[in-house]
Amino acid sequence: MLRDADIERIYNTLVAYHSQYLQPHGVKLPALRDSRGKYVRDALVLVYLAQDYPNTKSATKEELTKFIRHFYPNTADVQQARHLAMQKGWNIVSGTRHNGAITGGRYQLVSLEKPYPAYRVKRREGITHTDFEDLKRKYNFRCATCGSKEGESTFQYPRVRTKLTQAHMDPQKPLESGNIIPQCEMCNRAYRNYWIFDNRGRVLAVSNPEIILQSPEDVQFKVYQLLRKKFRR
Repeated sequence: MLRDADIERIYNTLVAYHSQYLQPHGVKLPALRDSRGKYVRDALVLVYLAQDYPNTKSATKEELTKFIRHFYPNTADVQQARHLAMQKGWNIVSGTRHNGAITGGRYQLVSLEKPYPAYRVKRREGITHTDFEDLKRKYNFRCATCGSKEGESTFQYPRVRTKLTQAHMDPQKPLESGNIIPQCEMCNRAYRNYWIFDNRGRVLAVSNPEIILQSPEDVQFKVYQLLRKKFRR
C-alpha cells in the first residue's frame, strides 16, 4: 500500500515529466486532489502505474481496483487505465490490445516522454448537450450500433442501463458535428478506436490496424497477402 508521502512523490514526478514532455502534445494531467481534498481516481491510477519509473511494472485491472478501493471502497471496476491512454494521452499499453509483451488484462505505463501513439488532442471535444440531445432524438434515443434505448436495459447486458455517449464515426477525425453517432457506453467501450462507422452505426473500415493482431493467424496472414499484393513490396 502506497503511503501519502509516496503518492505525493510519484505525482510530483508525473508533474515534472508532463510539464517538460507531454503538455506540448495536449496530454491531460489530472489533479491529485479534488475540491474536497480527496484523491482523484485518475491521478491514483497514474501514480500506481508510475511506481519506480522508468522501471515500471504491468498491473491487472483487479490490482488497480483493489488499490483504488483503499480510497473509494464502493468502486466496482476501474476503467481509468484505458481512458487515460485513449482519452487523455498517457502512454499506457494494454495486453488486451496486444501492445508490447504484456498479457491480456494488464496495463503498463511505458513512457513519460512520449504520448500514447493513437492520441489525438481534439478527439474528445464533442458537441454541446443540446446538439447531442437533438442528435439522439434523430436516432430515437437508441444506440446506433446495437439499438439499446437510453434509460432501458442494454440488449446484451440486461443489468446495465443504457447511457448514450458521443462516439466517433471516424476516430482519426475530431469528435465534432458530422463525425458523431450516439453509442451506448458498452458499444463505445468494446469498439474503442478500432473501426470507422457510417451514420447507421455499421462498420465501414478499420481505423486502428492493431485490431488485426487480435484476429486468428490465418486471417492475419490473408491480410498480409492482400496488402503485399496491393503495394507489391
